[in-house]
Amino acid sequence: MVSFGGIARKIFGSSNDRRIKGHRPRVAAINAMEDSIKALSDAELAAKTLEFREQIKAGKTLDDLLVPAFAVAREAAKRSLGMRPFDVQLIGGMILHENAIAEMKTGEGKTLVATLAVYLNALSGKGVHVVTVNDYLASRDAAIMGRLYSFLGLTTGVIVHGLDDDQRKAAYACDITYATNNELGFDYLRDNMKYERSQMVQRGHNFAIVDEVDSILVDEARTPLIISGPLDDRSELYNTIDAFIPMLSEEDYELDEKQRTVNFSEEGTEKLEGLLKDAGLLKGASLYDVENVAIVHHINNALKAHKLFQRDKDYIVRNDELVIIDEFTGRMMPGRRYSEGQHQALEAKEKVTIQPENQTLASITFQNYFRMYAKLGGMTGTATTEAEEFADIYGLNVIEVPTNLPIARIDEDDEVYRTVEEKYQAIITEIRAAHEKGQPVLVGTTSIEKSELLATLLRKSGFKNFQVLNARYHEQEAYIVSQAGVPGAVTIATNMAGRGTDIQLGGNIDMRLERELEGMEPGPERDAKEQEIRDEVKKLKAKALEAGGLYVIATERHESRRIDNQLRGRSGRQGDPGRSKFYLSLQDDLMRIFGSDRMESMLQKLGLKDGEAIVHPWINKALERAQKKVEARNFDIRKNLLKYDDVLNDQRKVIFEQRVELMDAEDLGETITDMRHELIDTLVRTHIPERAYAEQWDIEGLKTGVTETLNLDLPVEEWATEEGIAEDDMVERIKAAADKVMAEKAQRFGPELMSYIQRSVLLQTIDTLWREHIVNLDHLRSVVGFRGYAQRDPLQEYKAEAFELFQALLANMRETVTSQMMRVEIMQEAPPEPVLPVMQAHHLDPMTGQDEFASRMMAVSGENRNPDNPESWGRVGRNEPCPCGSGKKYKHCHGTYVV
Repeated sequence: MVSFGGIARKIFGSSNDRRIKGHRPRVAAINAMEDSIKALSDAELAAKTLEFREQIKAGKTLDDLLVPAFAVAREAAKRSLGMRPFDVQLIGGMILHENAIAEMKTGEGKTLVATLAVYLNALSGKGVHVVTVNDYLASRDAAIMGRLYSFLGLTTGVIVHGLDDDQRKAAYACDITYATNNELGFDYLRDNMKYERSQMVQRGHNFAIVDEVDSILVDEARTPLIISGPLDDRSELYNTIDAFIPMLSEEDYELDEKQRTVNFSEEGTEKLEGLLKDAGLLKGASLYDVENVAIVHHINNALKAHKLFQRDKDYIVRNDELVIIDEFTGRMMPGRRYSEGQHQALEAKEKVTIQPENQTLASITFQNYFRMYAKLGGMTGTATTEAEEFADIYGLNVIEVPTNLPIARIDEDDEVYRTVEEKYQAIITEIRAAHEKGQPVLVGTTSIEKSELLATLLRKSGFKNFQVLNARYHEQEAYIVSQAGVPGAVTIATNMAGRGTDIQLGGNIDMRLERELEGMEPGPERDAKEQEIRDEVKKLKAKALEAGGLYVIATERHESRRIDNQLRGRSGRQGDPGRSKFYLSLQDDLMRIFGSDRMESMLQKLGLKDGEAIVHPWINKALERAQKKVEARNFDIRKNLLKYDDVLNDQRKVIFEQRVELMDAEDLGETITDMRHELIDTLVRTHIPERAYAEQWDIEGLKTGVTETLNLDLPVEEWATEEGIAEDDMVERIKAAADKVMAEKAQRFGPELMSYIQRSVLLQTIDTLWREHIVNLDHLRSVVGFRGYAQRDPLQEYKAEAFELFQALLANMRETVTSQMMRVEIMQEAPPEPVLPVMQAHHLDPMTGQDEFASRMMAVSGENRNPDNPESWGRVGRNEPCPCGSGKKYKHCHGTYVV
């Protein structure tokens, strides 16, 4: 039975078809301009950029200029790059311009597509960011596409790791900036820790095009970017709390060894409240009041340290140091530490020196960073399966762009074996057969370990001629990928997303020319060598086509259909023939965990025997259903995490906007005065409640408060004895006394110095309190989940208490700023410039759980730099000798950033 929706699609086309069809008239208009644009000289073509900018100033919109701008960009690409965008590439560029995601198959030229939307949007002069997944791709794309932009009179910058602030600022000031998602996020966080507006490197978030958008906005968005710094020594607190745990009895906590959880019982909570009160660590009446969230975190860590972690099993103690033992290998892991204060709790338990913990100074998720852009576009080969997430979280529609030539790849049904061993044996046989007939083979695995296992099995079977890709050096990796289409080549790779390099049958000519002609002077000899390479690649391509094109073999299905599609999409580029097949076993993770027992019984009914495979469309459908379930679950997890982060993000925006306002403000005197007056109002209302009798006034407390916070010795007791005095009179007298002191200071200091002091005190106070606030929210989040047991929504509880904590932060800021300003005095020497704390960047790789940036400090000493590994250089000054040993200055060597 055909559904009504199916009939409607046949008559009117899908919504995707209608969107594509809607772009055809503008494509025709661009094509109609081609002859007139072609007749322009290079100088006349470049002059079009200034002409377009003048039209924007005169009131034209970017949409008004789309047709002529695309026509100019297409002709410029032909002249500067030797590439003419196809009609479908023009459509892809329009989709990017329209705040949407263009799904384009591998080999359809996404990098060139981006230039069309980039050129159009760069005309506004507000800056365009092109986001890639690694430094190599950012540098490569900026260098190649920079030729096109430069031809049209636009500037191009690139942001990679290791640049100093001056270099970053210059790159962001360019019309177009290529950068990785990590560098953009970290620059935003670091900018909001600066003390002067002139030190900030970014200049706003106008328009970004995200390459491999699914990898960046879905996969990598699972873990936030974090900047951390060393925390003050709190070893005394850890030792004090640790001493309480041995006082507890078995009734005071509930231990679940299977789930590795331990929680305090009601009796234990009461006992602890008494101990903490005696130690002066408890604020308020209850341990679970919002003010005690950090203490709760500490005592939970101490309880885990004593009841869940065992010495010589989970860790060992040697040389006054606590070293973690890997639970899988049994090996010691020196240098690794448990996070969030757990390691310090264990150090307190074992009475070894407590090392300082790292504090989060700033953090942001990719979701919240990229949602700051006024306009966002994305491109990838595989986004349709995550269309709901893109629409829900980013407001981005996914539009499938048709291929320039029809796809000729054959996607075969999966082959399912009973055991992993049988599956690998079948894969090796298939690789050997394809290799012998000269067919290039790409083997996809789901992890590095499985790549290495397959490589070992291939070697044992006598097969030696193959390449294994790892993610250590992107440049080397790009070359291996580019030559994976050579006849007979066998390439084993993990996670093919974001490689950024085409697998062209016969090999990639440009990559070969770059590598093999390096260092050769222009002349007949170089020309002859180039022609030789071109002829050789042509012959190899013919041979690869004859053998059936690229054969993609997958060793198992991934949790996400999207990753499987990325691998498949490597074959069948630009209408080339190709083939893909997935080899599975019942012992694969996806089959074992999500395939259910019905899968195995179904396979037995279909006649699966040892050593045999079964191939059936039912299997593909069953697996697809399992993958859909996993994708839905993972989306729910990411959405839930984002709900929590949105609470922090709203507060982060307020704080960061306030910092910028303070840096921009010419006179902060009024702000400081308002804070002081609000503090005095609160101080008086606390000790002299409204409509209270004079005998109920806490004059002693008020006197102490005025002395401690305002540094004033006022006759508050005498004022209180005056007949008819009201609380408002008290407020006005204290304000007048405080204002007089501040006015005298302003006169002594002079306006310039006073303004500097006010700005420094405000910014440093905000930063200190914000960092403490982030830690408190981390702790709150780690314990708020338990509220679910009391039938209370943890998210609502988190929102309510996070708001209370934020209100407390603002009150604390008023008090701290006022107290410091009332005490500040001029010293003989000039006040020191405020300096940023030592900072370290962190971003966990969602695939491996390893920290990509833990080793990247902001500065690295010379002796620790490896000349062959730019990752080890840290921050290098522009005029320093380049660490690579070339003898050139860094800015003229690896530090070149404008192309």
